Amino acid sequence: MNEKPHLLLIDGMALLFRSFFATSAMGHYFPNAEGVPTNGVQGFARHTMTAMSLFKPSHMAVCWDMGAHTFRNDLFDGYKANRPAPAPELVPQFDMTRNLSEMIGWKNYGIPGMEADDLIGSMVREWDGKSEITIVTGDKDLLQLLRPGVRIAFMKKGYAVYDFYTYDRFVEEYGITPKQFIDKKAFTGDSSDGYPGVKGIGPKTALKLIQEYGTVEGVIESLQELAPGVRKKIEVDMDMLFLSKKLAEIHCAIEMNDPIDELKIPVYDQVMRGLIEAEGYTMIVKQADSLFLK
Repeated sequence: MNEKPHLLLIDGMALLFRSFFATSAMGHYFPNAEGVPTNGVQGFARHTMTAMSLFKPSHMAVCWDMGAHTFRNDLFDGYKANRPAPAPELVPQFDMTRNLSEMIGWKNYGIPGMEADDLIGSMVREWDGKSEITIVTGDKDLLQLLRPGVRIAFMKKGYAVYDFYTYDRFVEEYGITPKQFIDKKAFTGDSSDGYPGVKGIGPKTALKLIQEYGTVEGVIESLQELAPGVRKKIEVDMDMLFLSKKLAEIHCAIEMNDPIDELKIPVYDQVMRGLIEAEGYTMIVKQADSLFLK
């Protein structure tokens, strides 16, 4: 019997943003020969390569957001409306990073109107049970994707320090299932994504409601049992509650049925080294040499 593949899913934007801010905070942009900043690009690739060497996956994919507008903006105008525009030094690096990722031979996914989360969620649904899955991200929304055989590596410090979440750890810490995390967020909203949930209901009350009634729908069916204050808050914000649940839920129904061989990790060799070097990405070459040319 063959060993299950181990699939590494990279949240491309999360790594790119983190890499950009890690060095831009000190004013380091590492411009290339044309004077274009490369700090985000090089950080992204170095982070990804380190993750590959740490987690030893057999296959991998990088998932990208494609522009700011997604189907969630069509559902709710305020979705992520509070996010500042990206720094001018970062703007050219979006395409550069994606191009580099493709040049190295990593499998890349990006669908206009969808977020990277939706692609990662759809990959998890596609490969659930057929593959061990490790997701690298900084985004807590992805906790809802946890299940046996799927773990999330949250970036903590540098390129090599992660906080790992498994299904069991989540259940133990949160007292609900990962799927119920969506229902909890429907009540509390998400200030970083710009949707409010139910005004006046905080994390503690939300957690209690979900532990007792299971889902948003379960709470609504039992409205008469709730304390009058809580019931009134829910009744006033009922539409926003259902909308917030839609916004919180990762869309896992995109067809992601490429054969596993297309996700095989490319070999880092002298040819690849030369291509990366020709782009002027000296820090990536140095990192890759130390990781893969031992």
